[in-house]
Amino acid sequence: MSSDAWVSGVIRSAEDEKYLENGRDFVDEALIGSELERNSNPDPARICDIIDKSLALTRLDPSETAALLNCRDEGLWQRMYEAGLKVKQSVYGRRIVFFAPLYVSNYCVNNCEYCGFRSSNRETQRSSLTDEQLREEILALIRKGHKRLVMVYGEHPRSGADFIAHTIRLAYSVKEGGGEIRRVNVNAAPLCVDDYRKLKEVGIGTYQVFQETYHPATYRKLHPADTVKGDMRWRLYALHRAQEAGIDDVAIGALFGLYDYRFEVMALLLHTMSLEKYFGGVGPHTISFPRLEPALNTPYTENPAHRVSDEQFRKLVTVLRLSVPYTGLILTARESAEIRREVIPVGVTQIDAGSNIGIGGYSSGTIKGEKQQFMLSDPRSLDEVVGELVDMGMITSFCTADYRCGRTGGCFMGFSKSGKIQGFCMPNAVLTFAEYLLDYASPATREKGWVLLEKELESLPVDGPREIVAGYLERIKAGERDLYL
Repeated sequence: MSSDAWVSGVIRSAEDEKYLENGRDFVDEALIGSELERNSNPDPARICDIIDKSLALTRLDPSETAALLNCRDEGLWQRMYEAGLKVKQSVYGRRIVFFAPLYVSNYCVNNCEYCGFRSSNRETQRSSLTDEQLREEILALIRKGHKRLVMVYGEHPRSGADFIAHTIRLAYSVKEGGGEIRRVNVNAAPLCVDDYRKLKEVGIGTYQVFQETYHPATYRKLHPADTVKGDMRWRLYALHRAQEAGIDDVAIGALFGLYDYRFEVMALLLHTMSLEKYFGGVGPHTISFPRLEPALNTPYTENPAHRVSDEQFRKLVTVLRLSVPYTGLILTARESAEIRREVIPVGVTQIDAGSNIGIGGYSSGTIKGEKQQFMLSDPRSLDEVVGELVDMGMITSFCTADYRCGRTGGCFMGFSKSGKIQGFCMPNAVLTFAEYLLDYASPATREKGWVLLEKELESLPVDGPREIVAGYLERIKAGERDLYL
């Protein structure tokens, strides 16, 4: 089948109709515009009340989120930064989850103006990993200490649901000594409900689809109408269809720099609210907020009209943290080490490190940091970043226990909205951190890491978790692996 013929049969609009409101999707431009205008000069007392609401782990509404976005009082922003960290620690504790992006294929039928993988870009070398190449990539990541992947695929007949399912199974099968991948998340193009069920059957972790921009006119301008991605509604409801198919951990995101960042933050909130409405309060497991970066032979990225400054970036991440206090926030190596140091403390829960976005780049050691789909700005190794987090007083986590214990979807949201999920997260973070320190860390990271780990162990409740974790740590020191609560 040709790519053109394949494209014409992908979209099944009828699957989305049940989620529309009077024939309209959840991106309410009028509402976003009116709320940003109505809250253009928020009262300081109201900002304080909104912060208090977030500290109580209650999701904000559009009006409250608009007020935070429009705050001009730097003293109040400082209070918001501090509140963001408190909210994060109330829900998830003092741990940061690590993952590795693994690009499986960069074949793509779409022609997004800002993307180095667009179909018209003749300078991009197209490739798709063979089974043996995929094994080598996974082994390379295992040998660095990774336990969690985000596998990334272009939208193309070569990367359909059957191919993705096959690669997920293969990823779980690769083991070396005590090393293995325990959680395979997927970033791939929208699928139909039946295809999502295939991914559910093979144990997909979180499924990510980023909208890029929620602004309809901008979306139409950047995504040609004759491509799959040109159908905005098919992409908007990708995660509704995934949840309908039983994938109860889904992730949303926007590419900041394509349109006004305030609009995108508001739309991410509306996306969250729509998912919660239709799926029993289960919204996104995580929210991502990458900024537009230079890409190979992609002039659009060089001078975007809506470039987000570092100051604006820190503020929008803070507003997301306060707006949806119980949802994870992902900060990637697109950002420089300096920016990551500034932004992690306002409430980030997940990051990557030692990342390589070239096809086959981990095993070959090539393409790291070069322009491909976009530019990576933090080239540091996993161990370097782990060591820095130790200095910041944060526990590195490779934990995947929630997923294997069934703490996903509604169960996970129930624990996170009540602030109880860290009762599992912190003990399991300590255990996975111990594995990393013993098996993969440099001597310097191992030494200071154990000091922090012992301190964290002492902070666990005496009746139950501390005793259990202490016993598990002795077993890990003796050679056992993959112990969790």
